[in-house]
Amino acid sequence: MTFEVPEQVRGVRDEVEAFMRERVEPAEPVLHEGGDEAVELIRSLQSQAKAEGLWALGHPKELGGGGLPFMDYVYVNEVQGRSEFGQIALGTYTLQDSIMLNKYASPEWRDAYLARLVQAEVSPSFAMTEPEVASSDPTQLRTRAELDGEEWVINGHKWFTTGANRAAYTTVMCRTEDDDVSPYLAYSMIIVPTDTPGYEIVRETPVLGIRGGHCELRLTDVRVPASNLLGPRGHGFVIAQERLGPGRIFHCMRWLGQAQRAFELMCERLNTRTAFGEPLAAKQLMQAHVFESYAEIQSCRMLTLHAAAAIDRGEQARVEIGTIKVVGARMLHNVIDRAIQVHGAAGLTDDTPLSFMYRAARFGRIYDGPDEVHIHTVARRILKTTRDGGRWEFAR
Repeated sequence: MTFEVPEQVRGVRDEVEAFMRERVEPAEPVLHEGGDEAVELIRSLQSQAKAEGLWALGHPKELGGGGLPFMDYVYVNEVQGRSEFGQIALGTYTLQDSIMLNKYASPEWRDAYLARLVQAEVSPSFAMTEPEVASSDPTQLRTRAELDGEEWVINGHKWFTTGANRAAYTTVMCRTEDDDVSPYLAYSMIIVPTDTPGYEIVRETPVLGIRGGHCELRLTDVRVPASNLLGPRGHGFVIAQERLGPGRIFHCMRWLGQAQRAFELMCERLNTRTAFGEPLAAKQLMQAHVFESYAEIQSCRMLTLHAAAAIDRGEQARVEIGTIKVVGARMLHNVIDRAIQVHGAAGLTDDTPLSFMYRAARFGRIYDGPDEVHIHTVARRILKTTRDGGRWEFAR
């Protein structure tokens, strides 16, 4: 593999980057405000992306998407990640859900949702996290579903169900098996349309001052057909792992896009701001910010592309993915933090995108598994390999 952008994807990647810089990034102030104007603006951006052949590039062609191979889409995701709104504007927000639905849902639900998901006519949501239990140990989830004749009856409490307030359905992770069954084979995923009786959105939880549709839900005697089960009964964690592996690659590539944008802002500020009779760029401590940021971005990029190549070969790549999840989140925080420092007081305001980027970056060390869990599991896997007489190969 190469760490350079492959020739076959460079053209479309350049088009996506131009779309992000020229249209999505300038629209951010309105999109952050929300309301009717933001809805109309995002619809306009989506229409433009469809008209220009940039829509849903990572979705398979048979689902109505652009059909980019996995590794090609990884490179596109890097520039799409320059803005938090890139996924929505370019129709890739639903990628993990549409692939999961296509592979595991009944024909009824594929017909009801799949094509509409890819075209952004409906939105999905995913309910796993619960306020009463540690999300780092999902085997303790308390939401339960019991089969009553031909219906699942679901009761539970979820939160951080992102997008539930605008979703057509929520995929609910819940225990479907008895307590004596191994927790890794006791949980299932069940589709719950959001207009089902007993499905209640308690609130939209503000997170670090950002309202991003992170909803708290209560499910009270929610009844859905038995056919709403995704995949085999008790295979919820297997399906979740399939969803999370490539998803973490996409997260990390988007983080690289965000970090590169912050890096550009930092360098621009250093070259144009004067203090004590000379540009900030002449100050050695400011130069150190540039050096550290460049080194972290490039290191993380190589780690992420290495992990993506392993996934592309069909490997589980759990060590590689766990590593980039931690390193990527740290890198993103550090680069944005330095960019804010270089901007001084202006970096704390919403006059630049850095304030929002900084707050959103903090999420990365928690969602899809907190840093501590990934550090523990990566180290444990490497140590097991070496304890059993093997050695960890850094290149293979």
